[in-house]
Amino acid sequence: MGYLFRRLLFATRFNDSKIVFSRDVTPDSRMLFARDIRERVRRIAPFLQYDGDPYAFIADGRLMWLVDGMTTSTAYPYAERFGDHLNYIRNSVKATVDAYSGEVSFYIIDPEDPLAATYARVFPGLFKPASEMPESIANHLRYPEDLFKIQTRMYAMYHMTDPEVFYNREDLWGLPREIYKGQQQEVSPYYVNMQLPGEQGVSFVLFTPFTPSRKDNMVAWLAVSSDVDEYGRMVAFNFGKQHVVFGPMQIEAQIDQDTEISKMLSLWNQSGSTVIRGNLLVYPIDGSILYVEPLFLAAQASQLPQLKRVIVSDGTKVEIGSDLPDALAALTGWRKSSGTSTLTEADVDQPGYGGEGAVDQDGLSAGAALDLYRRAQERLRAGDLAGYEQLQRQLEQVLKSMADGE
Repeated sequence: MGYLFRRLLFATRFNDSKIVFSRDVTPDSRMLFARDIRERVRRIAPFLQYDGDPYAFIADGRLMWLVDGMTTSTAYPYAERFGDHLNYIRNSVKATVDAYSGEVSFYIIDPEDPLAATYARVFPGLFKPASEMPESIANHLRYPEDLFKIQTRMYAMYHMTDPEVFYNREDLWGLPREIYKGQQQEVSPYYVNMQLPGEQGVSFVLFTPFTPSRKDNMVAWLAVSSDVDEYGRMVAFNFGKQHVVFGPMQIEAQIDQDTEISKMLSLWNQSGSTVIRGNLLVYPIDGSILYVEPLFLAAQASQLPQLKRVIVSDGTKVEIGSDLPDALAALTGWRKSSGTSTLTEADVDQPGYGGEGAVDQDGLSAGAALDLYRRAQERLRAGDLAGYEQLQRQLEQVLKSMADGE
C-alpha cells in the first residue's frame, strides 16, 4: 500500500476512509482488486478477445485459472467476415491467473501470429514465450470452445472443394439439434477422450458432429486435439452420402418412442420432481457410433439435480441403465432386463476382468468393461494420466470385442 499518498489514492478509488485511518493497513499491505478472472486479464490486455469459459486447474500445488486469448482483426485481405466483428482470429495467447496471489502471466503459444508478435514488441515484458511455460501448466492446455465454434460454422460451408458444388451450395452442412431440459437446442462442442482414426492412443479432443442443412441425419464430425504434442491438429471424418448415420435428434426421437423410458419419465414428472434430459453425446468407436444421454432428477424443493439413469444407443436400439456400465451391459446383451447390474465382486476378480495385460477373450463382457471403467476413473482422480490412458485403451478393446460378438 505504500505510505500516505498512495493510501489516499486507494481510499479515493474505493471510497473507503478505513484504508487511510485503519492501523491494520501498513506499508507492506497489498490491495487485490479486479478479482473476476476475465475482467482481470481484460484490464491488463484489452486488445485481446477472451474465451468465455475460463477453467481452473492445479499446477505445482497451486490453484490456477487459464483463459484463452485470441488476436482478431476486421481488415484481413480477401477473408470472409464472421458476423460483423472479425475476419481473422487466432488462439495465440494463453493467460494464467494465480487464484491466491492474483499474479497474471501471458504466454504466446503461436509465434507465427504477426499480431501477437506486434503486441509483444509494443508491450515488452508483458508476454512470455511458450518455452517458458511450466510443464505443469502446459499439460492442462485445451483448445478454446469459442474459437472452435467459429471454425465449425465456417467449415460447414467451406468443406466443399468442388467449385460448382460450392457455388450452388449443394452440400451445406449444419450443426445438429438435441433435446435439453425439455427444449430443442443446438448441440454445443464438447471435450472427450477418444481414439482418432488411424491412431493407437487416446487423445483429448474438442468434438462436434455435423448434419446436412435442414436435415437430422449425421454426415460428418470434426475434432481438434488438445494434447501437448498435437495441440490444434484437426481431424475431419466424413461418413459419405452412401451411408445413413442417425443424428442426435433422430436418437432423441427413438428415446421418446421407447415405452419403458416414456413411462419412467411420466412417473417421475408426476411425483413432484423435474426430469432433466442432459446433453446427448455422440461418441465414435471403431467405425460405429455410440450415443449417450444422462437423465437427471431434481426435486422442486432443492433443485439440485442427481444423476438417476443413463440412456445409450447404437443407432438400432435404445437401452437405459442405472449408470453407464449398466446401460452398456443392456445394449450389448449382457443384461437383458433394465435395472441394476448383477455383477458381483467374484466376477470382477476372475481372470480377464480388467487386468493390466491383454484382456482374456473368454472373459469379455460388461463385467470387464465395468471394472476397467471404475479403475480408469480412479487413475484419473489420482492424476495418473498414463495409467488412465492405458485402461481406456483396454476398455475400448473390451467394447469392440463385445460389439463384434453381437
